[in-house]
Amino acid sequence: MPDRNSVPSGTTLGTQLGTQFVERNLDLVGKIYQRSVYPSVLDVAQGKRLPSPLVVDLDPTTVCDLACPECISSQVLHHGQIGQDRIVRLAHELADSDVRAVILIGGGEPLLHRAIGRIIEVLHGAGIQLGLVTNGTQIHRHIDQLAGMLSWVRVSVDAGSADTFQAFRPSRGKHSAFPQVIENMRLLASRKQGRLGYSFLLMQRFDDEGRVTDSNYDEVYRAGVLAREIGCDYFEVKAMLDEDHYTVNQRPEDIEAVEEQIARLRELEDDSFHVLHSSNWQAVRRGTDPVQPKEYRACAVAELRTTVTPTGVFVCPYHRGNPKGRIGDIQRMSFAEMWSAADTTVIDPSEDCRFVCARHGTNQEITLLPSRPGPADLAEDFDPFI
Repeated sequence: MPDRNSVPSGTTLGTQLGTQFVERNLDLVGKIYQRSVYPSVLDVAQGKRLPSPLVVDLDPTTVCDLACPECISSQVLHHGQIGQDRIVRLAHELADSDVRAVILIGGGEPLLHRAIGRIIEVLHGAGIQLGLVTNGTQIHRHIDQLAGMLSWVRVSVDAGSADTFQAFRPSRGKHSAFPQVIENMRLLASRKQGRLGYSFLLMQRFDDEGRVTDSNYDEVYRAGVLAREIGCDYFEVKAMLDEDHYTVNQRPEDIEAVEEQIARLRELEDDSFHVLHSSNWQAVRRGTDPVQPKEYRACAVAELRTTVTPTGVFVCPYHRGNPKGRIGDIQRMSFAEMWSAADTTVIDPSEDCRFVCARHGTNQEITLLPSRPGPADLAEDFDPFI
């Protein structure tokens, strides 16, 4: 099994975060040319199956402590969790496989699972690199594991003030969770070994006549300044998607207002803080058609990474909860047995993935590999989250 530890000895992920490092980690196509990744990618390009995916998106639970009206995962929330004994066994199964990276995500809020600390310890102990997408409310409960064992943590904040946070990310109680989230991020920033990101999803609400009634667009700069002050490594702006994952094109004046704030934030960038455009915001700001045609009939990336949830295993997060994209169930069998029997070609991207997909470029590149000579010079490993 190749060495899973891609961080040079004596160097933390945080200290690597210069401009070049950020650009490389955003280059999803470039990631397939890492020295230990490319052989698996070439096997997939040639139609072979892998003994396991290289990356797993793991939803430990579908439970969430917030009640966000715009939640894109609303259809899969509150349908239970992977049992404590089973998920710890699953962590050991992943540890014994060729999986190189696991992203703890949802669905629900992953840190609400009672066994989450143990899961992190098992996977980290096996040399698997870990990422976490969280709403931030529970960070303090697992600070030792998050600070010392994760490659990165991305917190979905989507606001720069308590009032806006409560409007778009309301708690199930009476008070905004914003102060707790920010305090938790400060705590993690003071102790972290990996990267910490502040995620800002642009959201608007409209009345029946198309007038904006609620918006967080005017808080981009305020939130970015707060992210830098907290000690985050990056601030990421993302565009809202509809329930079918299509980008929602924006009015030119709204795009201009966001871009003006981003430009001001760029002036605050240095080697320890960066402002990122997600691929979907880049598509919106360019006015890209929300429909992204795809000429290939099978998704090669579905063989390289998969999504494990309490209600089944799916080809990718875009198809989480979609019966057509369901390829197995780790509740009834081991991960190895599930993967061996899985058909990762059940989704036809040309028909089923007409939205803008972050890994479209990767798929296009992989389809070309069989007709090309091998790359002259592979990159040393820098990021297993392909």
